[in-house]
Amino acid sequence: MAKACSGAPAKDFYNDFAHSVGLHLLPIGALMSSRAVSSAARKLFRRFGRNRKGSTAVEFALVAPVFFGLLFAILETGIIFFADQYLETLTQDGARMILTGQAQNGNYTQSQFQTYICSQVSALFSCSNIYVNVQSFSSFETLTATCPISNGTFVNSMQYNPGGPGSVVIVQLFYKWPQIVTGLGYNITNLTGGYRLLCATAAFKNEPYPPP
Repeated sequence: MAKACSGAPAKDFYNDFAHSVGLHLLPIGALMSSRAVSSAARKLFRRFGRNRKGSTAVEFALVAPVFFGLLFAILETGIIFFADQYLETLTQDGARMILTGQAQNGNYTQSQFQTYICSQVSALFSCSNIYVNVQSFSSFETLTATCPISNGTFVNSMQYNPGGPGSVVIVQLFYKWPQIVTGLGYNITNLTGGYRLLCATAAFKNEPYPPP
């Protein structure tokens, strides 16, 4: 029985084990030298460097923040363009009320005209963030449109003067749109507090509508 546990089979076992872990074992019973340990460590790190398992997960972890940041920036830009187009539609609806004299013949005040604009909002906007500016001019040459932003602050100097038949009128709608992904390096705000002011303008000449 003792013979079966010694000799060539035992030697082959140790040789196979040494080959599998990359070690050159010393004779049985001898202590492993520091040179053998350092050699084993070098081989271990060499094998680790050649191992490609999990490389895809590591690469994705490096690329993911940039990828998702770019994705969210594209989505938010698209939503802003959609919101700006929706604001243009609301401006055209309000301008039609003044162009045809319905607002003037109805004796709309600034508050009532604001309420009419808000009644046209079905989604996306909050009425509290909509600002309406209506001014009349004697001709298109004297027409001026300004952006009510001063040092990143919205200047609420809205007016309401729809003019009469034949008057040149400008209708402007402003909306303070909140941005979401500014913390990811994409910042197109023009107001403090993480807002972008959207603006839509309609300039026209009132029709010669009859008085009420």
